[in-house]
Amino acid sequence: MIAAKLDYHWHLRHVMAGRGMFSTTDLIEPLARRGIRLSSSQVYRLVVDRPERLSLKVLMALLDVLDCAMTDLIEPIESAAATPTRAAVGGSGAAGVGNLRPKRARIDGVDRP
Repeated sequence: MIAAKLDYHWHLRHVMAGRGMFSTTDLIEPLARRGIRLSSSQVYRLVVDRPERLSLKVLMALLDVLDCAMTDLIEPIESAAATPTRAAVGGSGAAGVGNLRPKRARIDGVDRP
């Protein structure tokens, strides 16, 4: 039996909207009151992007601020099929499109030493 690869959906933006918080900066002050000091860009990335690494202290502060359960923020899902790498498709791993290569630039009118 092969274990399924797991992934997750991050629902912070949805949970915030359900609590009437429509701006990412709405989290800065409540997190600061709980000892979590994040810049506005860090909070923006936390809300908009799916975090790969998240401090448990930040997670616990989010749960407290939003008065929600961990399952409200994180939804475990089965991972989609892995996409094949370039090497598996037949490429060399270098960026390119098959046999197409750029032509060498020629610069005229420049004196070479």
